[in-house]
Amino acid sequence: MTPKRKQKLFVILGLLSLTAIAVGLTLYALRANINLFFSPVQIAQGDAPMERQIRAGGMVKEGSVSRDPESLDVEFVVTDYVDDLEVYYSGILPDLFREGQGVVVVGELQADGRLYADKVLARHDENYMPPEVAQALEEAGYSPADFQAKAAEVGKRLEQEGSPERSDY
Repeated sequence: MTPKRKQKLFVILGLLSLTAIAVGLTLYALRANINLFFSPVQIAQGDAPMERQIRAGGMVKEGSVSRDPESLDVEFVVTDYVDDLEVYYSGILPDLFREGQGVVVVGELQADGRLYADKVLARHDENYMPPEVAQALEEAGYSPADFQAKAAEVGKRLEQEGSPERSDY
């Protein structure tokens, strides 16, 4: 092999190794930033990773919202009507958050089985359900349309009872 060919071979091998390292580091960085969606059933089965940011969703269980009057701490239960997931959140909830509605929470699942949420995302109108929540309900054997009707019913009942003002949150 001539010295010129040897030099070209080393340059090509060097470029290939640098490319492989760059691709590997990029994939590793992306893996750490992906937060996958899990339903309460999947979390109860142990499919969700502990102490890593995930997204979980379902319906806010009626009668489960508990607010601390001294702080912005809120505890509530997200359900897919098969299993329940306790969620702890400290912060201001979205204006559209209420019981019986679809919600997606982003946070870390802890060893005690609770999800400590960093974000709470609520639906934007009475007909909307996050696609992940709808798919999770379908996989559990339920029709999302049934839950939209139920959510509308809960919303009407809450309006008749007198829903809390924004300042109550």
